[in-house]
Formats: sequence, C-alpha cells, structure tokens
Amino acid sequence: MNRPSAAMGAAEVLQIVRMLVAELRPGQRLTPDLDSHLERDLGLDSLARVELLTRLEHAAGVRLPTGTLATAETPRQLLAALRAAHPELAGLRTDIVLPETPGEAIEAPAQAATLVEVLEWHAAHSPQHVHIRLLHDDVEIATLTHDDLLQGARRIAAGLQQGGLAPGEAVAIMLPTSLEFFTSFFGAMLAGGVPVPMYPPTRPSQLEDHLRRQAGILDSCRAPVLISDADVRTVARLLATQSPSLKRVATVQELTDTAASSTSAAVRTTDLALLQYTSGSTGNPKGVMLSHANLLANIRAWSHTIGMSADDVTVSWLPLYHDMGLIAAWLGSLYNGCPLVLMSPLDFLSRPARWLWTIHRYRGSLSAGPNFAYELVLKHVEDAELAGLDLSCWRFAVNGAEPVSPDTIERFSERFAPYGLRRETLTPSYGLAENAVGLTVHLPGRGARIDRIAREPFFRDRKALAATASDTTTLRFVGCGQPLPGHELRVVDPAGTELPERHVGRLEFRGPSATSGYLRNPEETRKLWHGTWLDTGDLGYLADGELFVTGRVKDMIIRGGRNLYPYELEEAIGTLPGVRRGCVAVFGAADPTTASERLVAVVETRAKQDDERGTLQHAVEGLAIELLGVPLDEVVLAPPHSVLKTSSGKIRRVATRDLYLSGVLGRQRSVRMQLLRLAASGLTERASRTLSRGAALLWAGWAWMALVLLAVPVWLAVAALRRPAVGWRIGSHGARLLARLVGIRLDIRGRENLPLDAPCIVVANHASYLDGLIAVAALPRAFAFVAKRELQDNAIAYRFLQGLGAEFVERFAVQDSVDAAHRLATRARAGTALFYFAEGTFVGQPGLREFRLGAFLAACEARLPVVPVTIRGTRTVLPDETWRPRRGPITVSIAPPIPPQGTDWSAALALRDATRAEILAQCGEPDATT
Repeated sequence: MNRPSAAMGAAEVLQIVRMLVAELRPGQRLTPDLDSHLERDLGLDSLARVELLTRLEHAAGVRLPTGTLATAETPRQLLAALRAAHPELAGLRTDIVLPETPGEAIEAPAQAATLVEVLEWHAAHSPQHVHIRLLHDDVEIATLTHDDLLQGARRIAAGLQQGGLAPGEAVAIMLPTSLEFFTSFFGAMLAGGVPVPMYPPTRPSQLEDHLRRQAGILDSCRAPVLISDADVRTVARLLATQSPSLKRVATVQELTDTAASSTSAAVRTTDLALLQYTSGSTGNPKGVMLSHANLLANIRAWSHTIGMSADDVTVSWLPLYHDMGLIAAWLGSLYNGCPLVLMSPLDFLSRPARWLWTIHRYRGSLSAGPNFAYELVLKHVEDAELAGLDLSCWRFAVNGAEPVSPDTIERFSERFAPYGLRRETLTPSYGLAENAVGLTVHLPGRGARIDRIAREPFFRDRKALAATASDTTTLRFVGCGQPLPGHELRVVDPAGTELPERHVGRLEFRGPSATSGYLRNPEETRKLWHGTWLDTGDLGYLADGELFVTGRVKDMIIRGGRNLYPYELEEAIGTLPGVRRGCVAVFGAADPTTASERLVAVVETRAKQDDERGTLQHAVEGLAIELLGVPLDEVVLAPPHSVLKTSSGKIRRVATRDLYLSGVLGRQRSVRMQLLRLAASGLTERASRTLSRGAALLWAGWAWMALVLLAVPVWLAVAALRRPAVGWRIGSHGARLLARLVGIRLDIRGRENLPLDAPCIVVANHASYLDGLIAVAALPRAFAFVAKRELQDNAIAYRFLQGLGAEFVERFAVQDSVDAAHRLATRARAGTALFYFAEGTFVGQPGLREFRLGAFLAACEARLPVVPVTIRGTRTVLPDETWRPRRGPITVSIAPPIPPQGTDWSAALALRDATRAEILAQCGEPDATT
C-alpha cells in the first residue's frame, strides 16, 4: 500500500480496470487496453470512475490530483497520472488546527445596510483576519483576508469602470472556485454593477445545452462584460456571438492591469445586489432580483436561528454560482466574520471523504449539501478511509436544495455516529432563490422529524393523515422546520384559500427576503405574486407549524383523476441493477386521445443486451404499479446523460420531457460538432441582428420622412390660423395619419370619461418627446397646453403651441406661485380646458416622477375636475437621449374625472395624490419617488 507509484505498471492498472468492468458488466466480454476510452468503450460513468480512481490510489499508495477525474479518459492517461502523483500525500496529516489570526473579537456589523458596508466594516475592524482558506487536493493553496478582499475588489472595480461599466449594469462572472471569484463579485458591486454568477461548462457531452442556457442568462441580464479565466475563455467568446449586449470578455488579470483607481459607487439598501438565476429544474432560468436589504434580511434571520457567529467555522465545497454556496456559505460567513474553508465541487466529487476530513482537520461546525452529497458519501467512502475521523465538531449539517430523503437521514446518522456525529446535527431545510436562499429550518439540536402518512388519503384526498403502526404502505416526508423570523408561510388550494394543517396544497410565502420579481420578465413576475404572497411552485403541508414538502407543482402528474408524484418512483428505479442512480426522470406527457397524461419514465442505463434490457423494463413497470397503483405508458431506456439536470443536480423533468416529445432524447453529439453548431448559430444570430438593425434604421428613416412631410403643412396651418379649436383638429388628423403611415398602433381607451363640453383639467404622465403629439391625436376636443416658458425661445415650437392656445409659465412658477395657479384657474373657469404634464419633464429611466402642484391648485381654485390620462409606450418608441424611433404600440387611457374636495392647499394635495395613484396604476412603470 505504501510502495512508490512508479512501481505500478501498465499490467496492474489494466487488471484493476478489467476487474471493475467485469463487476459492472457481468457476462459482457470487454477487453480493455491502455487506449480504451473509459466512458465510450468501457461504459464507466463519472461515479464508476470515482470508484476506479479510489482503487488505483489504494493499490499504489498515492493521492491522484483532483483533475484526474475530469481529464483522464484512458488507462494510459491514468497510468501517467499515477506516475506523476505524490506518494507523501497518501499519509496526509489529520491533526491540522485552524490557525488563529490576530485582532480583537469579531462582531457582525448589525448596522450595515449593504453588503459593501459589511465588507468595509470587517476590513476596517479586522483587516488581517483570514476570511477564506482555499484547498486543492487536500492542501491549503491560498488564503484571503478581509483587507485582501476589499483591495482586490477595488482593483477590479477600477478595471470595470475604465471599461465603461455604467451604474446598475450587470456583470457576468463565469469563474471556477477561486479567490478571484470573490474579488470579482465585490468588484462588480464597488463599480456600481450587479454581479451575475454563472457556472462554467462541465460535461463536454452537454456543452451545447449549457451554452444555450448561459446565453439565455446573458440575454436576460444584458451584461456588457463577462469575467472569465483563461480555461473557459474560448467558450466565453462563443457566448459573445449569442448575446448582442456582451461587448467584452475579460480575465481578472486583464481587469487589474490598470493604473486607474476606482471610484466607489453610491450603493443604497434598496439597490440590486445580486441577480440570481434560478436553476431551471422546471423551465427556463429566470433572473431573481435581490436587493442588499433582501440578502441581509435572510443572512441575519438565518444566522439568528442557527446561532451562527464568528466562533463557527464553515466548510463548503458547494458551487459559488448556486444560492446555498454563494449566500448561505460565503456571504453568511463574511457577515458573521467566521472563516470559510473552501474546496471545489470537483474535489468533493472525486473523493467524497475529503468533505469529512476537511471538517475534521479544520474543526468545521457548519457545512451543508444537497441530499445527493450525503448519498455520495454513503456510497463511495469506505470504512478504511475513516480511521481516526472525528466529526464531533460538526454541529449543523444542512440538507437542502433538493428533496430530502428520510432514508438518507437515517443511514447517514447511523453510519457516522461512531465518528462523533450526532443525529440532531443533520438538519433538513427548505429554501428557494426567490427568498434569497433559506425560508425554513428548525432550531439546532432538535434533529430531523420524519412523518409517516397514509398513502391512499394522500393521493385521493390530498390529506397527510398519520399512518397506523401496522400500515406497510406508508409514505414518508421529512420536516424542514419553521419559517425564519419575520417570514411567513402558508398552504393554499387552487383558488388561493388557505388550508388547515395536514392538507396538501401550494406553498406561498412572504417576508423581508422576498424578491421583487424576475428581471425583465413581467409575465413570470405576475405569476409569482398572489396579492402580498409569493408562489413557491412547490406543494406541501404543515404539521404543528412545520413544513413538509411533497413535490413540485409542475412535476405533478394527473392520471385518471389522481395526482401522482414522480420522486418516490424515481428513487426506487434508481436502486435497480443497471440503472444510473439519480438519472431517472418520470413525467407526464399530454395524451390528446384521452385528455389525460401519458406516464413516461426515462431511465439511464448502459445495458445493451436485449434480455438485460427486457428484465430492467419489467422491473421498472412493476415498481410503478406497486408504488403508484397505475402502470407506466412507456419506459425509455436511454444512454447516459439523456436526463437533463440543473447546475445543482436537480432533474429537469420539463426539459427532458420536451426532448422526449421532440424525438431527440438520448442523441449525443461530439464536442467538435457542438462547437460547430454553436459557431454557426452565432453567425446566424449576428446576421439576423444585422438585418434587424438595418430594417429598424430604414423604418426610422421612413418615420422621420413621414413626420417632416406632414409636419410642414400642419405647422403652417396651425401657426397661420391661430384658432386653437381648428388648429387642434388639424393637428389631431395629422398625428393620427402619421401613426397609420408608420405602422404605430394607437389604442385609445376610456374616451367616454372625457367631458366633451364641460370645463376640466387634464393631467398626464410624461415619458417622451412624443407625448404631446400623442395627446393631440388621442383627445377628441381642444386643450390648451400649459408649457414651460423656455419654449418661447424656440420659434418653431412657440408658434405652433401659440396656435393651439398654449399657456406659457415659468418652469417652477406653477408649483411655487399661487398667482400663476390663480391666473390659470380664471382661464379654466372661462371655458378653456387645460392640459398639464404634471411631472414637468422626463428622463430616460422608467418610473413615474413626483407631480407638481400647479394643475391641482388651479383645479381646486376653479372647482373643476381633473381627468387623469395615462400615456403608455412612448418611452419605448422614442426614448430620451435618442432621435431614433422604434416600432411599438402606444396606449392612451382616459380615467373618470376626479372632482376636488375643497379649495385649499390640503384639497390640492389630496387631488394630486389621487390623480397620481390612478396614473401609476396604469402606466406600467415603477414609482420613481420610492
């Protein structure tokens, strides 16, 4: 076991490979040689390769580099890795103690309003405290102090600002687990940007699917810059061909190679701190908008519940682009000032025992993982690897991010009890990106609660009734604790009515961690919000106030009037011989002939012999009848990597179903073919964008030509006649004709609300130079615009507005001078209908600005009603700071008149607020005053 690796020759390596292949493929005559491809020729998937590397290490007495799992594809390459390995690492010390760092006791910055303030607090109070310890191959390769993090972030911020990053723009970060990720994240914040973590490509066989999903993220967030490293730069540049917004792909080195200094952007607690793209297990990824307030609320509530402090040590291998690794492990550790001991996901996957030994060596007290991680440890860690292991320091082992298996909880606590692990350490939790990360968890020291419920009432009546002791068909669900402090959770039926305990329904939540919605996705945002509650998309029930999750709404299958859930069947199929565990998808596919759903199971297997596949198919069908009480309509025995997964390992059932329905399930293309397809797709996208830009420019040119051709005669007629009523009709006909000529659809709603003869005052929002033209086109009677005095200096605008009977006032006189309001009120009482843009001006940023009081003082003085008019769409058709129009619909909504309730200042204020509230509800833009 301790001989040098050079003593192991090709024959011994091949013998170990052959023994493993024979175990996995009994009866098949496979004769591996040094150049056999481990996956393609020998059928060794990633988990089988983990087992192979473990056997080779045991035989040679060495530790192979972590990258061997990803790079070695043949026995010859494995032999080369063995000869390059370091035998001394095989006997790695197990008595490492986390070094002390100088400085006073560390406190959490309770008054910090942003994550930037959190970092600056720690950098000022404990600059030399080691915040992150980065491991690779069981060796600590780098550290990062609080001051290192701040200074590195400032250098990257300078590079981003020098590259032209504007405040509020997204910064995509596609980096592996490295110290550069953390400085890039805060560098984006310090530059005024919004970090968007993205995961680098992993499996070559799914490169095309990966890049298309990442291109979708870039299209959504419109990031102008992507930070990557040299290893994935080629892939990142391919993404640039798919995303029109991406202008620059840069490495950290390139960003920091500048002499410029950064100017810290002003960051508010309500500003976006993170765009977290959902994993997409049930659909396309959506950009969850999380503010600094959201993140800090979640971190503080979570820390308070589990008692997290600077005395803790967090150990994590979780990906940094996923909420559990990013927010719970890293940002939670940063806030509380506790050290984070970090290794890459590949370190863990290649040798799961590393996770346990890292906890042992650094006396880790907090560590988390999804259910599959605990299963991987149970399956691939041998007792011989555990000699001397002490897990008594581990006080909080979170199991979340995917369905928690009761079997996993029981077996893991049993297996590691002899090594100091207490059962109450295992802590199931529930969370979702829309609530930052965590939503429910139970208090430390209580232990997991497993609920045994009767099967038939659950499927028939959607009730979670406790099963009797003699019932052998029970279902088991794991309790995930109570909501975090300040957060609420409820269970509702399809009509939105709250259900009592032990009734299964949709889970809804609310609280300070809740997102405001999905970026540039109003349709999905509307689906998310139900009044003041947010829909999780999950099903579950409450028992004694504790949450038990039963499944996803979109994964539920309706068959013969019964609601079926795929998880139990998937897990059972995964235990069958020949099935790749965790690579089974059960879903419903619409069947138009029965108006129900076909029940389909996609099962990954390497079995090729007809009799072996037939036996497996019968076993799968038998499990379906046993567990669900209904037969499967189809069993698809598919090759490896057919079942799609998210970056966090969740089954993408909807995406897998779409592949099944399209008939391409299981087809794999070579990496070269995928890259060629992506390159071709990128060229097609660029050509399409070029044609679209050309068409848009031609249309813009035609729009201006039509405007000039119509504007000249209309202006001459209005300016020469100087009869407002006639001029309004001429202008109205001209404006409507222009809209028809250029193809802009003008939708006018609520004409019946506008008094045609009685005096009134119209108040509208202001978003574009087009608003005046649209008002003339939309309103069927003449109005006198109340315009700013500066327009008198513009001869063309002044003569036209004068012909329409406009009233010119000092820009701020309407707000500040009662005399101006009195003069306008006198004119209104005399029969002149006035038209105000109450915001006074407009800017490019969407949002309804504060209303000035002039219109409302005049309305109260004259005792005339105010008619709110909402103009929607002009900001899109002709945005501020550009003279290039774009196609788009425009809507004008005329609301019922609002009469004043008095003549004093308070009445004017009330009239202003009521008018603004009506326009805000219709304009489709946020409130710019909040």
